[in-house]
Amino acid sequence: MCGRFVQERSLAELSELFEAEQLGDDPGPRYNVAPTDPAAVIVERPDGRRGVTLYQWGLVPHWATSPAAAARHINARSETVATSPAFRDALRRHRCIVPVDGFFEWSREGGVRQPHLIRRHDRRPLALAGIWSTWRPNPEAEPRRTFAILTTRANDAVASIHDRMPVALRPEDWRRWLDPLADAGGELLALLEPPAPEPYETFPVSRLVNNVRNDGPALLEPLAAQS
Repeated sequence: MCGRFVQERSLAELSELFEAEQLGDDPGPRYNVAPTDPAAVIVERPDGRRGVTLYQWGLVPHWATSPAAAARHINARSETVATSPAFRDALRRHRCIVPVDGFFEWSREGGVRQPHLIRRHDRRPLALAGIWSTWRPNPEAEPRRTFAILTTRANDAVASIHDRMPVALRPEDWRRWLDPLADAGGELLALLEPPAPEPYETFPVSRLVNNVRNDGPALLEPLAAQS
């Protein structure tokens, strides 16, 4: 699964990396993004123009009667996303990329939850596969746009920490995933396999990550370097 992540890069830098127009104000670097927080996503319009903007993490289906579903729908399993009532409409029409500089996963050590940071060795961003939805409490209300991150089986780099991990898309697959007119069938679902383990590094970090109020670059320091 994916329960916290890092977005250290500015919207301007993400705009350049993903060839997308910057939409909205930059929130600044975030080192402990938590469910229901706003976060940067890459979306594409039917005319092919891309945008980088902020949506709320935790998908609220367009048919929901309450936004309470957000905290329950931060992740969508790739194995069932095409048939899940909460996610299937978003998969067909509203796919996005969630650019992260790393994500956190937890192991159990002596009954204590120990966070680990997972990121690329070369520090390039991971382009996580996401889906998004628009929700309104009533037809006249301002729309609320929310997203979920797709997960798959853990690769060898992550399996010792957790059995699930977010799907990371290869650059050559970004366009196909983002295309809102692409058929959400077998060819698209084939992109949701576990990523190759070679680019990844994992290491334990401070348990300060466990508290969503804590933020800052110190959360990314290896635990061994702090002793």
